[in-house]
Amino acid sequence: MPILPKAPGSDRPPAARLELRVPVLVLGGGTGGAGAAIQCARSGVACVLATPGPWLGGMLSASGVSAPDGNELAAWQTGLWGALLRQLRLDLPEGLDHNWVSCFGFRPADGERVLQRWVAAEPLLDWRPGLVLRQLQQSGSRFTAAILEGADGLLRVQFEQLVDGTELGDALAVGGVPHRWGWEPREHWQEPSAPTAADLLSNPFFHQQPVQSPTWVVLGHWRGAALPEKARPLPAPFTGALSHHSAERLLAYGRLPGDLVMLNWPLDGNDWHDDPGAAISEDPARRQAQLSGMRAHSLAFLEALAAVTDGAVIPAEAFPGDQPCLALQPYWRESRRLQGLVTVREQDLLPGQEPADHRRSAVAVGNYPNDHHYPGPDWPLAGRSHPWGGRWSGAPFVIPYGALHGPAIDNLLMADKGLSVSHMANGATRLGPLILNIGQAAGQAAALAVQRRQQPADVPVRLLQERLIGDGRAPAAVVPLPDLAWHDPSWRLRQRRALDGDAPPLAPAALAPAPVEPGEQTLSLELTIEAEERWWGWDGRRLWPLITLEPSVRARLPHSNGRRVTVRGCANPWGPWWRINGVEP
Repeated sequence: MPILPKAPGSDRPPAARLELRVPVLVLGGGTGGAGAAIQCARSGVACVLATPGPWLGGMLSASGVSAPDGNELAAWQTGLWGALLRQLRLDLPEGLDHNWVSCFGFRPADGERVLQRWVAAEPLLDWRPGLVLRQLQQSGSRFTAAILEGADGLLRVQFEQLVDGTELGDALAVGGVPHRWGWEPREHWQEPSAPTAADLLSNPFFHQQPVQSPTWVVLGHWRGAALPEKARPLPAPFTGALSHHSAERLLAYGRLPGDLVMLNWPLDGNDWHDDPGAAISEDPARRQAQLSGMRAHSLAFLEALAAVTDGAVIPAEAFPGDQPCLALQPYWRESRRLQGLVTVREQDLLPGQEPADHRRSAVAVGNYPNDHHYPGPDWPLAGRSHPWGGRWSGAPFVIPYGALHGPAIDNLLMADKGLSVSHMANGATRLGPLILNIGQAAGQAAALAVQRRQQPADVPVRLLQERLIGDGRAPAAVVPLPDLAWHDPSWRLRQRRALDGDAPPLAPAALAPAPVEPGEQTLSLELTIEAEERWWGWDGRRLWPLITLEPSVRARLPHSNGRRVTVRGCANPWGPWWRINGVEP
């Protein structure tokens, strides 16, 4: 198991031109960094958010993954993630139903605009873009200051608590904190999908692919032109990109408002499989070769799609810079990972196998099924999906507080993909919606540590959970209750009761109906419920696949099988499906 030991630091830090002192320093660039800084400031504790680039939203904006997977059901639309969805629905008259990879799609700039508004509204939050971590200073088992480098030189920031919300776990490397990178053998944690120790030693694949392949997302503009009935084959290395899907289906995969297309295509698309370990290399030439290769590969993919669709898709203008079709930073699927007090393993995510102590100390809820990106055939993973509301959805799991901090450094909290998870579990914990809420939990924990003059390990977990559940602006679930929608009047009470082991399922009649969503429509449908994952509705002209994210609809609709009902919700012709929010009396 590759555990990287603590490395000695320099006794002589470089001289800094400017100095700051702040209770909490959040190292950002990832989605979790933004969530941590916002929550820390909202909790009454001043913080500095330092990001390497001009945007702060990580995966959900700067990396261009704005058709995010995971946490799609109404029960999981809580915390900052749920607040972001609801604000985007208010901001975007065209709604979020535009693609089939996700139930949500927004332009990267839309998500970034909301996050920057939230940041600007907090007087205790000092966001400083364009800063890169160069050194961490340490006294005993605590970090005391960071040396950051920007266009104006060096900045030294003294702090009480440090939150790492970076894409690659920068504080772990710069501070020499014990951490993991890459695969662990099945024998170590008995993970059902992990390779054996013998395989890891003998198979060159594991040395060539130490972590999941990254992608540099590129955005196209689908100009509304009709696509050729049969697209010409794509050239190498993209030959297989259309082998299982039409060009229209490929473009609809990540379609966004304004006819933008998120190209994050795993099937002979723009995943980059060449030397993924370069991301953390100490050799700058090796890192630069990876970045240059990723950029060129994604731009070539877009160019190839433009050619085979006769120019129906062209480069979009979606990001600042001289290549506005290209995301501001790569989409790193895997990070250095803290060796924490608790490590989330693959079996901890499986239905019925979640440890009881994880539930008691949970600070965030996820449900992404698990997904790994490597060259070649799909990596076989233990199943985590179940039928729900007309489709398949991932079973819920929790992130325990002990996965956010570790024994080596007392005042370090992880807020992005660098939390303490196994390589196999990372395939389910790495998604933007969950990471935003993990960041929220880390920011709240840092604020409590400052306010109580404690270290994160000493903050009472129940107090942290109470603050997340009781938050006045973005209350966050810590216990997965599938029948408890974010808008249920008893939401806070039932979350608290669940922590005490007293939250029996609600009767169908007691499930709260969803509030009216901006842009909703009504439709009269004749229903056919074939199975939990196969719902259909005939509107007199078209047979629609039907889905719902709402527990009340899921409980009620099957009882109307074979009848005509009036539903309210949103059509998504690119899914294609009709998403039902409510059933009229």
